[in-house]
Amino acid sequence: MDRVIEKKKYTPKKITLITGGALVLVLIIYNMLFAEHTSKLNVDSERVTIGNVQEGKFQEFIAVDGSVDPLNTFFLDITEGGRVDKIYTDDGRTVQKGDTILKLSNTTLQIDFMTRETQLYDLMNERQNSEIIMKQDLIRKENELAEIEYNLALAKRKYERNKMLIAEKVISQEEYEASKDEYNYLNKRKTLAERSVKQDAKLMDDRLKQLDESITRMKANIGMARNTLNNLYVVAPITGQLSTLKAEVGESKAPGENIGQIDDVNGFKVKSRIDQHYISKVYPGLEGTFDFNGQTYKVKVAKVFPEVQNNTFQVDMEFAEGAPEGVRRGQTLQLKLNLNDGGNAVLVPRGGFYQSTGGNWVFVVDKSGNYAEKRNIKLGRQNPNYYEVVSGLQPGEKIVLSSYDSYGDIDRLELK
Repeated sequence: MDRVIEKKKYTPKKITLITGGALVLVLIIYNMLFAEHTSKLNVDSERVTIGNVQEGKFQEFIAVDGSVDPLNTFFLDITEGGRVDKIYTDDGRTVQKGDTILKLSNTTLQIDFMTRETQLYDLMNERQNSEIIMKQDLIRKENELAEIEYNLALAKRKYERNKMLIAEKVISQEEYEASKDEYNYLNKRKTLAERSVKQDAKLMDDRLKQLDESITRMKANIGMARNTLNNLYVVAPITGQLSTLKAEVGESKAPGENIGQIDDVNGFKVKSRIDQHYISKVYPGLEGTFDFNGQTYKVKVAKVFPEVQNNTFQVDMEFAEGAPEGVRRGQTLQLKLNLNDGGNAVLVPRGGFYQSTGGNWVFVVDKSGNYAEKRNIKLGRQNPNYYEVVSGLQPGEKIVLSSYDSYGDIDRLELK
């Protein structure tokens, strides 16, 4: 009778495979849990810059260049064009208010002025001649009126006498009627003569008034023309230093052309252009400092111009304690403009690492100094010297400040 032979469940081969698989699995788990996966890079410690994390007063400021300008500047613009006839002073000299700087000549304006004067004289002569003629005519009519009044008086006496005589039938009816008609005729002539004299007198007054008004307007025009001629003399509007005089004898100048400026030397201001990034942080009253001749001086923002040109905006600053002795117009000053009052903070020096990381992480040097590991951090405000640490670093730690561009995705730097 045959017997069924049972197969063995664990053969040597099967046991070997299971054992090998278990070993592989253990190695994988160990590698995942305990093995080191960080990528490393050997770096020459002398080729990197290391900086200290420290606690100190953080002053947010920006470094800007400022140009020294006069507190007030008056531009010299030509009112009337012409040819430069004479120059009375030189560029760079001090002039007093009212001093003549240069003289222009303009033949057209001079001829126009003489023409206006001739017209005025003609109008004045016309007025005088018209007055003489009208007065003579008025006198003639007044004489005629006087003669009519005289004849009327005679006719009236004759008429009244004939009225009595006709009643007594001494004269004829025809003679009476003739005296009456003559009286009435002369009476009407008197009325017309008186009206004519009044009208002529009024016409004369109106005509002379019109001529007087024309003469007044003509005189005003001549006054304006005289002022125009006076504008050919360019005079100093204030006392100050004449600068950038742009004129040569014989040169033609157009109306409105600028020939220079006068600077008020009684005070100076500082003009500066600042990056538009700071436009919301700069306002009147903001203070700054600069060094000059071994001393530190203060400035204060006096005016902010909101217009942005070429990614910058302009500010005018005044010297808080007066301009330093020896400062000159056009001189450039290196200013430190404070954007806040300052306060304690954790600081790291500025370095090339920021361009690579944006301030989101850095390589922190181990206390041994043998390596530096990558760490996430957060930086806040900045000034030309430091970054403000918001989180991730403590005072006393050291970080790599130089550029990280050549490190790629490296997690640890071995400092050799």
